[in-house]
Amino acid sequence: MAKNLDKLAHEADVTVWVGKSGLDAVVDELKDQVHDRDVVKVKFLRAARGSQDTEALAEELAEKASVDIVDVRGNTAVYH
Repeated sequence: MAKNLDKLAHEADVTVWVGKSGLDAVVDELKDQVHDRDVVKVKFLRAARGSQDTEALAEELAEKASVDIVDVRGNTAVYH
């Protein structure tokens, strides 16, 4: 990961939350935010995770939104 993106990811606030409505509910919002910013931080709430782990959900969301994953830590992912 580029050092600049790492710093931006660390400083970013969560601006997208994935809840019981699932990934499809946030795909367009994530695309719009990535277009407007360098990085977007997404929090995966317990209701969205179910039995899936956060990394699998993060990868699926990245694919649906056609964006890149910068980092996944805990229940939070950062996209570029």
